[in-house]
Amino acid sequence: MSKANNMMIAEALDSLQSGLIDFLNPKLSLPEPDWKEIVEPAINPAFLPIYKKRIKDGAKPSLDILDLASLIKIITWNWKKYYADLGYDAKNFFFEALNIRNKIAHQETEDIPNEDALRALDTMKRLAQVCGHKPTEEIASSHHKAIFIEVSKNLSAKDKKRTKESRGSEDQVEGLKVEKLMLDELDEKLSKAFAGRVVRKDLVKKLKIGFNIPVYVLEYLLGKYCSTTNEAEIIIGLEMVKSAITERIVRGDQTELIKARLQKTGSLKLIDLVTARLDEKVQGGKFWARLATAGLSNVHIDHETVYKQERLLTGGIWANVEMIYNDSLDEGGAIRPFAIHRLAPIQIARVDFEEYVGGRKLFTRDQWIDVLIRTMGYEPTHPDFTQRLKLLYLLRLIPMVEKNYNLIELGPRGTGKSYVYREISPFVILLSGGQGSVPDLFGWKSRRDKPGLVTKYDLVAFDEVAGPNFKQEQDKQMYKGYMEQGSFSRGDEKGTVSADAGIVFNGNFDSDVETTARISHLFTPLPETVRNDMAFHDRWHCYLPGWELPKMQVDYFTSHLGFISDYISEIFHSELRKRNYTDNYEEYFTLGSHIEERDKRAVARTTSGLIKLIHPDGACSREEMQEYLTLSLELRRRVKEQLKRMGGIEYSKVNFSYIDKKTGQETFITCKELGAIQVIPDTPLEPGDVFTVGYDDSEGRYSLFRIQIQTNQGGHRFNVVGTSGKGIKESARMSYDYLKANASRMGIDRDISSYDTNIQVISLMQAKNAKDLGVAFFVGLVSALMGRPLVGGLVVLGNMTLHGVLSPVVGLGDKLRIAMDSGARRVILPSENKRDFADLPAELIEKLLIDFYGDPIKAAYKAIAVED
Repeated sequence: MSKANNMMIAEALDSLQSGLIDFLNPKLSLPEPDWKEIVEPAINPAFLPIYKKRIKDGAKPSLDILDLASLIKIITWNWKKYYADLGYDAKNFFFEALNIRNKIAHQETEDIPNEDALRALDTMKRLAQVCGHKPTEEIASSHHKAIFIEVSKNLSAKDKKRTKESRGSEDQVEGLKVEKLMLDELDEKLSKAFAGRVVRKDLVKKLKIGFNIPVYVLEYLLGKYCSTTNEAEIIIGLEMVKSAITERIVRGDQTELIKARLQKTGSLKLIDLVTARLDEKVQGGKFWARLATAGLSNVHIDHETVYKQERLLTGGIWANVEMIYNDSLDEGGAIRPFAIHRLAPIQIARVDFEEYVGGRKLFTRDQWIDVLIRTMGYEPTHPDFTQRLKLLYLLRLIPMVEKNYNLIELGPRGTGKSYVYREISPFVILLSGGQGSVPDLFGWKSRRDKPGLVTKYDLVAFDEVAGPNFKQEQDKQMYKGYMEQGSFSRGDEKGTVSADAGIVFNGNFDSDVETTARISHLFTPLPETVRNDMAFHDRWHCYLPGWELPKMQVDYFTSHLGFISDYISEIFHSELRKRNYTDNYEEYFTLGSHIEERDKRAVARTTSGLIKLIHPDGACSREEMQEYLTLSLELRRRVKEQLKRMGGIEYSKVNFSYIDKKTGQETFITCKELGAIQVIPDTPLEPGDVFTVGYDDSEGRYSLFRIQIQTNQGGHRFNVVGTSGKGIKESARMSYDYLKANASRMGIDRDISSYDTNIQVISLMQAKNAKDLGVAFFVGLVSALMGRPLVGGLVVLGNMTLHGVLSPVVGLGDKLRIAMDSGARRVILPSENKRDFADLPAELIEKLLIDFYGDPIKAAYKAIAVED
């Protein structure tokens, strides 16, 4: 291949060098003081003595004697002083031009590929526009056009015909439909404020269907070849993207094919996820690389490359890699012929947060939310996307900007729960199937070459959390400790290790939310080992109601511009995570009395995350802050409400509120699903139907039970169904025997043993057993035999012996709390519990009508008495 592309680029670089001199001169005062303070530090040290000698000999300092690299250094090193108003993207053009210059300077025989040449010339054209240098702009444009025409000629006749016909509203590229982009106001603003940092999201989605690679890799290629709104150029760009993917990204089953091609050709270019490890057993240390998709291990990589790209050691990076084959490479008596010759990360090299904030200020609050939604791939103008729905989508991003943020989302399948964690950021890892062992997350004990995922990533997300996970108790304790403190210890020489990765659980909620809220708690879909672990769930900062997010539809996806994923993920990772806005809400509001310390931390961090995403400079209005704080309180209250249902009075403070410092008004926050939790109806039930609350000692928690009893004349059969709990069955049988012995005292003149008695026990909170339901069984039996219903809204508490001796209710406060939350208005309990009233919360005493009984028979009379 000729060096035509190299020559064209070199010509444009030479012209650019002259343009930069004209660009610099107005800002500098030569020879002093700017020569010594500004120019000299940028000169190549090898040539600096020559320049100093010229000045010493009386020559007038001139920029004409500097090379292109020195000129660019002068500009970028003094950017804030002289050129900051040009914008961050202009600064990036200078860096890219320097990279192009270095590539040309070190190019030996191979010509730069057409696609890379097009990108280089486009950069120089844009840089020439920034500098106002028409000659360079014209040269770059002319060469760009020439190469573009050459690429067009190389397309197949079919593709050329298709391109020719693309004057209409849409084009086809090998089955891919490329619709003409109709820019709206938001697109115009975004492309102007963040030129080169945005991409058409519909192209990403269309190509993603055919190629199984991370979105941030795909968007890198689209940004490289398709950063235009010109349909014809997009057609060519898509061909280049597909060509690059086809030629450079391999499948996992092609390892041996890659080895053979390397052995045959001597070199090969790939795009792959590259990691590196240090072999400390080799004298002086030896780095080995691994290419994940290609399946190549023990690949030579030089120290300089690893130290320059340290993420190779902490999870790896996707990169353009040039591999070489050299069978003379001997390591410890074994031939290791594969080596990395060049490595160029597919990742934004640097971001300027001030420029990002400056660009944000060009948008309204609602426009910026829409930008972020489009960046996630969704179309915010769809009528289904309400303001609340948009904020719920943004909640998925908070663990990427807030350190040690723990979020759980349970909802129906198909709502995109895992998509954002799998695709948008190289700093996030998604573990499929919800599996994650302690060694995976926290590292192998005493193994330095096996760091844990929480030390390598910003976020560890668990997909499809269900099934037999966290089986070992010590594993669960490790999780809980880390989620609370952000540190862990493996009991080795490393001691306590700190990390800032958040934990996210995604799971499917298959049942109806309202039904689950009535009969159980909203952590029910989780694995049994953590389902009822209150200490585990208390670590969640946010329970995102996934049932409110709709299942994905075709018209939910955007065809407009959004940030390149790698750019926005770098902003999240390197800039927003290190900022702290947790106390910003305190300027306007304080939190109510029910907000405990752990709740406060959760609310503050959710609010901080929303501020970082929507107001990266931390500045938002009172009304905006109120909206974020309200949502944050709701998300934490959802966690606390489930804890209250599991743990009772220990978590009774759930009336979350905030107080406006200006007006003193207190506003209480609720959760939508709370209106559906009334289980106990106000009206009388069928005879034999009774509600009670018992303690499940196998689960260590209190639970609501519904007992339904039916008696029919028959053959004295006694049957208990709906439970296998031994304690429940014993309580039922004991109550039945007591009734048989005392029926005449109650005026029941029937032979109880001549009736078939069928009892169904319904555990409304998934309890397995309880030993303290005796009085409720007795009251239900009396009601069924007499055909008299109990009063509406009633809960019967208490246990009894075979002889009717009552036991005081243990855990009275917790049981009353569950009764009240389930809709009870009246509760009857043993008289011995009167002494416990002094320790009960006033709320329980005020909201429940509590009556006492001295024996089981009086309990039955009180339960079936006519309500006043």
